[in-house]
Amino acid sequence: METIHLLKDNTLLSKFLSEMRDSRIQQDRLRFRRNIERAGEIVAYEISKHFQYKDIDVTTPLGHAQCHVPANPLVVGTILRAGLPFHHGFLNYLDEAENAFVSAYRKYKDRLNFDIYIEYIASPDLTDKTLILVDPMLATGGSMELAYRALLTKGSPKRVHMASIIASRQAVDYLEEKFADEPITLWIADIDPDLDEHSYIVPGLGDAGDLAYGEKL
Repeated sequence: METIHLLKDNTLLSKFLSEMRDSRIQQDRLRFRRNIERAGEIVAYEISKHFQYKDIDVTTPLGHAQCHVPANPLVVGTILRAGLPFHHGFLNYLDEAENAFVSAYRKYKDRLNFDIYIEYIASPDLTDKTLILVDPMLATGGSMELAYRALLTKGSPKRVHMASIIASRQAVDYLEEKFADEPITLWIADIDPDLDEHSYIVPGLGDAGDLAYGEKL
Protein backbone atom coordinates (compact mmCIF):
# COMPACT_ATOMS: atom_id res chain seq x y z
CA MET A 1 0.00 0.00 0.00
CA GLU A 2 1.11 3.52 -0.84
CA THR A 3 -0.14 6.41 1.32
CA ILE A 4 -0.43 9.92 -0.11
CA HIS A 5 -0.82 12.73 2.46
CA LEU A 6 -2.29 15.55 0.38
CA LEU A 7 -1.88 18.37 2.91
CA LYS A 8 1.83 17.89 3.30
CA ASP A 9 1.64 20.80 0.84
CA ASN A 10 -0.89 23.59 1.36
CA THR A 11 -3.69 23.95 -1.18
CA LEU A 12 -7.29 25.22 -1.14
CA LEU A 13 -8.13 21.93 0.52
CA SER A 14 -6.49 23.38 3.65
CA LYS A 15 -9.12 26.13 3.81
CA PHE A 16 -12.05 23.77 3.33
CA LEU A 17 -10.70 21.46 6.02
CA SER A 18 -10.22 24.36 8.45
CA GLU A 19 -13.92 25.19 8.07
CA MET A 20 -14.93 21.55 8.55
CA ARG A 21 -12.98 21.46 11.81
CA ASP A 22 -14.25 24.83 13.15
CA SER A 23 -16.95 24.09 15.75
CA ARG A 24 -18.61 27.45 15.02
CA ILE A 25 -18.67 27.23 11.21
CA GLN A 26 -19.61 23.54 11.14
CA GLN A 27 -23.00 24.32 12.74
CA ASP A 28 -24.06 25.44 9.27
CA ARG A 29 -25.02 21.96 8.07
CA LEU A 30 -25.31 22.94 4.43
CA ARG A 31 -21.84 24.50 4.45
CA PHE A 32 -20.40 21.46 6.23
CA ARG A 33 -21.80 19.09 3.61
CA ARG A 34 -20.61 21.31 0.78
CA ASN A 35 -17.07 21.45 2.20
CA ILE A 36 -16.96 17.65 2.39
CA GLU A 37 -18.25 17.57 -1.19
CA ARG A 38 -15.57 20.02 -2.33
CA ALA A 39 -12.93 17.87 -0.64
CA GLY A 40 -14.25 14.93 -2.67
CA GLU A 41 -13.90 16.94 -5.86
CA ILE A 42 -10.28 17.81 -5.08
CA VAL A 43 -9.31 14.27 -4.10
CA ALA A 44 -11.03 12.89 -7.22
CA TYR A 45 -8.93 15.26 -9.34
CA GLU A 46 -5.72 14.11 -7.62
CA ILE A 47 -6.59 10.44 -8.05
CA SER A 48 -7.41 11.01 -11.73
CA LYS A 49 -3.71 11.70 -12.35
CA HIS A 50 -3.15 7.98 -11.72
CA PHE A 51 -5.80 6.67 -14.13
CA GLN A 52 -5.00 4.97 -17.40
CA TYR A 53 -6.20 7.00 -20.37
CA LYS A 54 -7.13 6.30 -23.97
CA ASP A 55 -7.19 8.57 -27.01
CA ILE A 56 -10.46 9.48 -28.66
CA ASP A 57 -11.19 11.64 -31.70
CA VAL A 58 -13.69 14.43 -31.05
CA THR A 59 -15.41 16.38 -33.80
CA THR A 60 -15.47 20.11 -33.07
CA PRO A 61 -17.30 22.82 -35.07
CA LEU A 62 -13.98 23.50 -36.85
CA GLY A 63 -12.36 20.11 -37.20
CA HIS A 64 -11.14 17.19 -35.11
CA ALA A 65 -9.30 17.09 -31.79
CA GLN A 66 -7.52 14.20 -30.16
CA CYS A 67 -8.65 13.98 -26.52
CA HIS A 68 -7.87 11.69 -23.62
CA VAL A 69 -10.43 10.01 -21.37
CA PRO A 70 -10.14 7.41 -18.59
CA ALA A 71 -9.69 3.96 -20.08
CA ASN A 72 -10.79 1.82 -17.14
CA PRO A 73 -14.39 1.65 -15.87
CA LEU A 74 -14.77 3.38 -12.50
CA VAL A 75 -16.76 2.49 -9.39
CA VAL A 76 -17.06 4.91 -6.47
CA GLY A 77 -17.86 3.04 -3.26
CA THR A 78 -19.01 4.71 -0.07
CA ILE A 79 -19.41 3.76 3.56
CA LEU A 80 -22.81 4.98 4.78
CA ARG A 81 -23.91 7.49 6.03
CA ALA A 82 -21.15 10.05 6.61
CA GLY A 83 -19.60 9.19 3.26
CA LEU A 84 -22.53 10.44 1.16
CA PRO A 85 -21.45 14.09 0.61
CA PHE A 86 -17.87 12.94 0.02
CA HIS A 87 -19.23 10.46 -2.51
CA HIS A 88 -21.17 13.20 -4.30
CA GLY A 89 -17.99 15.25 -4.58
CA PHE A 90 -16.32 12.38 -6.41
CA LEU A 91 -19.34 11.97 -8.69
CA ASN A 92 -19.26 15.66 -9.59
CA TYR A 93 -15.98 14.93 -11.41
CA LEU A 94 -16.28 11.21 -12.15
CA ASP A 95 -19.83 11.52 -13.46
CA GLU A 96 -19.79 8.32 -15.51
CA ALA A 97 -18.71 6.14 -12.58
CA GLU A 98 -20.85 3.31 -11.26
CA ASN A 99 -21.65 3.32 -7.56
CA ALA A 100 -21.39 0.99 -4.58
CA PHE A 101 -22.64 1.43 -1.01
CA VAL A 102 -21.75 -0.38 2.19
CA SER A 103 -23.14 0.13 5.68
CA ALA A 104 -20.64 -0.17 8.51
CA TYR A 105 -21.41 0.69 12.10
CA ARG A 106 -20.02 0.31 15.58
CA LYS A 107 -21.86 -2.06 17.93
CA TYR A 108 -20.70 -1.31 21.45
CA LYS A 109 -20.09 -4.15 23.88
CA ASP A 110 -19.68 -1.62 26.70
CA ARG A 111 -18.95 2.11 27.00
CA LEU A 112 -15.53 1.91 25.32
CA ASN A 113 -15.34 -1.36 23.39
CA PHE A 114 -17.06 -2.14 20.12
CA ASP A 115 -17.12 -4.38 17.07
CA ILE A 116 -17.73 -3.17 13.53
CA TYR A 117 -20.58 -4.74 11.59
CA ILE A 118 -21.38 -4.75 7.87
CA GLU A 119 -25.10 -5.17 7.13
CA TYR A 120 -25.81 -3.83 3.64
CA ILE A 121 -24.00 -3.97 0.30
CA ALA A 122 -25.20 -2.62 -3.04
CA SER A 123 -22.57 -2.87 -5.75
CA PRO A 124 -22.10 -3.54 -9.46
CA ASP A 125 -19.66 -6.19 -10.65
CA LEU A 126 -16.20 -4.88 -9.73
CA THR A 127 -14.23 -7.25 -11.97
CA ASP A 128 -11.35 -5.46 -13.75
CA LYS A 129 -12.64 -2.00 -12.77
CA THR A 130 -11.03 0.80 -10.77
CA LEU A 131 -12.59 0.95 -7.30
CA ILE A 132 -12.40 4.18 -5.31
CA LEU A 133 -13.63 3.50 -1.75
CA VAL A 134 -14.33 6.69 0.19
CA ASP A 135 -15.05 7.53 3.83
CA PRO A 136 -14.41 11.04 5.22
CA MET A 137 -13.08 9.88 8.60
CA LEU A 138 -10.76 6.96 9.36
CA ALA A 139 -10.60 6.53 13.12
CA THR A 140 -9.36 2.95 13.57
CA GLY A 141 -9.32 1.89 9.91
CA GLY A 142 -11.55 -1.08 10.72
CA SER A 143 -14.59 0.10 8.77
CA MET A 144 -12.52 0.74 5.66
CA GLU A 145 -10.92 -2.70 5.85
CA LEU A 146 -14.21 -4.54 6.38
CA ALA A 147 -16.04 -2.54 3.71
CA TYR A 148 -13.31 -3.31 1.19
CA ARG A 149 -13.31 -7.02 2.00
CA ALA A 150 -17.13 -7.06 1.75
CA LEU A 151 -16.99 -5.44 -1.70
CA LEU A 152 -14.54 -8.07 -2.90
CA THR A 153 -17.49 -10.49 -2.86
CA LYS A 154 -18.71 -8.50 -5.89
CA GLY A 155 -15.60 -9.11 -8.00
CA SER A 156 -11.88 -8.38 -8.10
CA PRO A 157 -11.08 -4.79 -9.13
CA LYS A 158 -8.10 -4.09 -11.35
CA ARG A 159 -7.02 -1.06 -9.29
CA VAL A 160 -8.03 0.18 -5.83
CA HIS A 161 -7.89 3.63 -4.25
CA MET A 162 -9.05 4.40 -0.70
CA ALA A 163 -9.75 8.02 0.16
CA SER A 164 -10.48 9.97 3.34
CA ILE A 165 -10.38 13.54 4.59
CA ILE A 166 -9.04 12.98 8.12
CA ALA A 167 -7.38 9.82 9.40
CA SER A 168 -5.74 9.07 12.70
CA ARG A 169 -2.13 7.98 12.64
CA GLN A 170 -3.33 4.67 14.13
CA ALA A 171 -5.73 4.10 11.22
CA VAL A 172 -3.05 4.78 8.62
CA ASP A 173 -0.64 2.41 10.35
CA TYR A 174 -3.38 -0.24 10.64
CA LEU A 175 -4.30 -0.12 6.94
CA GLU A 176 -0.66 -0.03 5.84
CA GLU A 177 -0.08 -3.20 7.87
CA LYS A 178 -3.25 -4.98 6.69
CA PHE A 179 -2.64 -4.18 3.01
CA ALA A 180 1.15 -4.00 3.03
CA ASP A 181 1.60 -6.18 -0.05
CA GLU A 182 -1.47 -5.08 -2.01
CA PRO A 183 -1.43 -2.49 -4.85
CA ILE A 184 -3.76 -0.08 -3.04
CA THR A 185 -3.25 3.68 -2.79
CA LEU A 186 -4.53 5.41 0.34
CA TRP A 187 -5.32 9.12 -0.16
CA ILE A 188 -5.59 11.22 3.01
CA ALA A 189 -6.10 14.98 3.20
CA ASP A 190 -4.71 15.21 6.73
CA ILE A 191 -3.45 12.84 9.43
CA ASP A 192 -4.23 13.56 13.10
CA PRO A 193 -2.05 12.22 15.90
CA ASP A 194 -4.43 10.61 18.38
CA LEU A 195 -7.60 8.72 19.23
CA ASP A 196 -9.46 9.32 22.50
CA GLU A 197 -10.80 6.58 24.77
CA HIS A 198 -13.90 6.25 22.57
CA SER A 199 -11.73 5.85 19.43
CA TYR A 200 -12.70 9.29 18.09
CA ILE A 201 -10.05 11.20 16.14
CA VAL A 202 -8.28 13.99 18.07
CA PRO A 203 -8.40 16.86 17.18
CA GLY A 204 -10.61 15.62 14.33
CA LEU A 205 -13.88 17.44 13.73
CA GLY A 206 -16.53 15.50 15.63
CA ASP A 207 -19.07 13.07 14.17
CA ALA A 208 -19.17 13.77 10.43
CA GLY A 209 -22.47 11.94 9.95
CA ASP A 210 -24.22 13.90 12.71
CA LEU A 211 -22.80 17.21 11.45
CA ALA A 212 -23.95 16.48 7.91
CA TYR A 213 -27.37 14.98 8.60
CA GLY A 214 -28.32 15.54 12.26
CA GLU A 215 -27.90 13.51 15.42
CA LYS A 216 -29.08 9.90 15.57
CA LEU A 217 -30.60 8.00 18.46
